[in-house]
Amino acid sequence: MERPNPGSVKHREIGFRTPHPDPHQAQTAMLLLSDLEGVLQVSVAQPDADSLVVSYDVARIDLHTIETQLRRLGLHLDNSLLANLRRALYYYTEDNERQALAVHDDQEHATREVFMRCYRCRVHGCRDQRPEHWRTYL
Repeated sequence: MERPNPGSVKHREIGFRTPHPDPHQAQTAMLLLSDLEGVLQVSVAQPDADSLVVSYDVARIDLHTIETQLRRLGLHLDNSLLANLRRALYYYTEDNERQALAVHDDQEHATREVFMRCYRCRVHGCRDQRPEHWRTYL
């Protein structure tokens, strides 16, 4: 695994709502996020806290993706006004930073890249098999 650029490593705290069937949401999320690609370090903020501290490489994954995965798994994130404002600011700044780093998340771009790579490697009749010096000969 390549080492991340120190400027692209983010450290965020993710809070959870307390009325939930699982009283240990932070520990559950820690176990789930530890295997996610791009997440460097995950730890529970305090032993009995309902929050999680996550370190990740923004060039590989962003906070929006992390929190979307946690919501899909049924965990309830903190939905207070301050948490929502903080979350919106993080989403916006990370999206801008990922665009500046030329990181593409769109499926269409990734699919096109895969097909172009396969097309370049495949043997087909669209290539001139002659040596370079024969092709430039006049």
